[in-house]
Amino acid sequence: MGASKRRFAYTAAMKARTWAPRKLDIGAFIDSGETLSGELAVTELTRLAEGLAADADLTTLPPVHWSVTGRLVAQRVGEPQRWLDLRGEGEFAWECQRCLSAVHLPVAIERCIRFVADEAAAAELDADSDDDVLAVSRNFDLFELLEDELIMASPIVPRHERCPTDVERLMRDDDAVAPDVGEGEAAAEPERKNPFAILAQLKKGES
Repeated sequence: MGASKRRFAYTAAMKARTWAPRKLDIGAFIDSGETLSGELAVTELTRLAEGLAADADLTTLPPVHWSVTGRLVAQRVGEPQRWLDLRGEGEFAWECQRCLSAVHLPVAIERCIRFVADEAAAAELDADSDDDVLAVSRNFDLFELLEDELIMASPIVPRHERCPTDVERLMRDDDAVAPDVGEGEAAAEPERKNPFAILAQLKKGES
């Protein structure tokens, strides 16, 4: 191999770079304009997992698919703006607020986040703009950002479209078998059953 070819091969090797999502030089990554993508087990998202159903087996949930792309936006005056395009999607098991059993629901995010030189500039711009603004770091935790966005996109009141146990039907059946009021007795307002109490009784009977 000639000297010029060796120099070219060496230069190409020097330009190749491996990006570590947990300790990402976010400024350099955005400047590169590259895309980074992969999968992340739900068990790695410990803060998000705390809000899932207590009986959910996190190891059986599909991994979160994610990708990020660095983007420079030219300005008429001054240096270009640094932007990070973040995408992610997964399926998680929350506790249904109606029947208390696990409900599997998908979550997808797509965010454009601007990065600036320091925390002071980020705080100032974040207060005056609708854009998400963060400070550049050489040890940026990309998965922490991904987890933050997934948590914010989580359903406020997760529930089945149709619960495995029809709590409302159980309440109607319970009212239907209530004893008749005797003649001359004042009709008392029937006691409404708590649907969660009914469900607890059913689970106790099944065990």
